[in-house]
Amino acid sequence: MTTLIVANGSAKPQASSALLRLKSILAPNGPIPVGKSTWWDGVRSGRFPKPVKLGPRTTVWRQEDVQSLIDNAPLSWVEPARSK
Repeated sequence: MTTLIVANGSAKPQASSALLRLKSILAPNGPIPVGKSTWWDGVRSGRFPKPVKLGPRTTVWRQEDVQSLIDNAPLSWVEPARSK
């Protein structure tokens, strides 16, 4: 949590927002079990959060947007695969 000082001198707590790169979001390193192509299709369709462009070759996502996606994830993402 960071503190924001407003004009009248009072301090207001403000949540700090982390930014995540795609490699920390997608499997195998991240919590979302989809590939890049599926992720980008989902971004275009609105199924996954919109990115933030930091530069011409740098794209990130807000941590709270990714966390919200995880919190509302289908059970198939969190249940272990069943053996046949």
